[in-house]
Amino acid sequence: MNHIVNIGHLSIGKGQPLLLIAGPCVIEDYETTHAIAVYLKELTLKLDIPLIFKASYDKANRTSINSFRGPGIKNGLEILERIKSELNLVIISDVHRVAEIAAAARVLDVIQIPAFLCRQTDFILEVAGTGKPLNIKKGQFLAPWDIANVVEKATSTGNNRILITERGTMFGYNNLVVDFRSIKIMQDIGWPVIFDATHSIQLPGGAGTRSGGQREFAPILAGAAVAAGADGIFMEVHPNPDKALCDGPNSLKLEALDELLPRLKAIRKAISP
Repeated sequence: MNHIVNIGHLSIGKGQPLLLIAGPCVIEDYETTHAIAVYLKELTLKLDIPLIFKASYDKANRTSINSFRGPGIKNGLEILERIKSELNLVIISDVHRVAEIAAAARVLDVIQIPAFLCRQTDFILEVAGTGKPLNIKKGQFLAPWDIANVVEKATSTGNNRILITERGTMFGYNNLVVDFRSIKIMQDIGWPVIFDATHSIQLPGGAGTRSGGQREFAPILAGAAVAAGADGIFMEVHPNPDKALCDGPNSLKLEALDELLPRLKAIRKAISP
């Protein structure tokens, strides 16, 4: 059974339009985050592509203790709530601690479970128990069929609004590889599958005190994922990725979407029955 997940006015899954989840890795400030959100909204409206806006209020899994983590939950959620209200956007962010879940659930439309936490049973139960739609990122250390156990934990709470995101698999040290069979394997579990095009070309910890990345390959992998039947694409974007405070090496330049999104939409149309 292939579930269609409804989130607000969006319908995600088989036979539905290709979803875009996009935004900066982390909230740097209101102005930058708002400008990115405006750009994405205008572009996706023009192209008729459904959008969920993503930005993190705290990145608790940075490589170095000295890395920028974001404005924190209070200020970060205030910024996300303001952008959500001003632009009428569906908003997603990741939660890293049980203590954050209640506050996050009051603002977010979708709660994201980070890849590193996808095996944490009690954490998943708490997040799923909010009743909010979930985006579960498959850990780099999991086989695609293993995500069925994670989904079972979430659905045991009665929550049936679940997205699964493929974000690459560990390939030796400081490297990832994508097995595109995983999209079909995870869809057969019964839930929409999103492909994370920018984290899949990350080089985790590859730059010593930070992660590296090969952003030039993200559009190629995104196209391959859509051709393989992915229900949506996840991308982190920034006006100037080389100056981004988090995940710049694997983020796409915002303007790159002008050419990339129409191509992805055309691929989706070509494979649709």
